[in-house]
Amino acid sequence: MKKNTSLLSNDNAIELPINIVVMLVIGMVALAALIAIIPPPTKNMSVNIDESGLGHSDMSPGNTIIVDASTAEDPLEIIVRITATDPDGNPVRDANVVLRGMGGVATGTTDMHGTATLVTDPARVKLGANQNEGTMDLKISANGFYDYEKKDAVMVVKTR
Repeated sequence: MKKNTSLLSNDNAIELPINIVVMLVIGMVALAALIAIIPPPTKNMSVNIDESGLGHSDMSPGNTIIVDASTAEDPLEIIVRITATDPDGNPVRDANVVLRGMGGVATGTTDMHGTATLVTDPARVKLGANQNEGTMDLKISANGFYDYEKKDAVMVVKTR
């Protein structure tokens, strides 16, 4: 005949709760290790167009370039200087910067101060005979940051 033993008098019954606690502790350590290797979340970057102009001698603050009507139909060499910073004001280094529009493109990379100077190919950028203004779009991408895109970031205006 089988002998009936109660759970309280059985010494092997204590192993089940101890095994559960051990598995729980090991699982928590594994979860903490996984969380530690997840990369930090991406941040927004702040971009400022410091100067723009038709040449290094014609730079002015801001993002608007004024072109005189007599030279507006000639090819234009557009130069734009930008600064990219993180939310704490620290420079964003090695960000890829692209300025595109009006038939031309300029690319660059930010330096250790977060600045980049973009110069378009003068043979490609121009305003048409009946075109009084043109715009260029700016796109910046860097590791750890959301891509920054600004349509019509730089405006070229023809005066009479």
